[in-house]
Amino acid sequence: MSHVLLTGLPGVGKTTLIRELAKRLAGYYPAGFFTEEIREEGIREGFRLESLDGRQLTLAHSDRKSSHRVGRYGVEIAGFERLLSDLNLPRSPSCVIIIDEIGKMECLSKFFTEEVRSLLDSSKTVIATIALKDDGFIRKVKQRSDCRLITVTVENRTGLADSIFSEVLKQIRNGDSR
Repeated sequence: MSHVLLTGLPGVGKTTLIRELAKRLAGYYPAGFFTEEIREEGIREGFRLESLDGRQLTLAHSDRKSSHRVGRYGVEIAGFERLLSDLNLPRSPSCVIIIDEIGKMECLSKFFTEEVRSLLDSSKTVIATIALKDDGFIRKVKQRSDCRLITVTVENRTGLADSIFSEVLKQIRNGDSR
């Protein structure tokens, strides 16, 4: 195992799990970002990114006017790419990279897909959530031999943090990312 990809149905707990893993790995100074839903009066209206160093960006919103759309959401590609450029994850000194998520909206950015490819080809350990439904790029990432694909379910999510943390920690301590 070099990289961990978490997939599953929306709302099953992928982001909760990846947040827990980032918290447990804090001593290794992980870099990356989380995605959270923006809810207004209980209705999902968009998605916000938050980097591990606290920067925030509204990635997509139902009110956003944009030529880049996924469903009813206008996607802010330029801002997303600025955030990625600022984070500069491939050159980060961190040995652990958190990506929540490799999904349809994020993959509208060629810069993002190139960054993901670069990170997966590097000696860093990538822990990422990834869309259940796959298109070309997402499918290719899931098929990589250096990625362990884990489907998160209501039944298995409780014990996953412990087992994944143990595996990643062993890999980091052995300097065995590749």
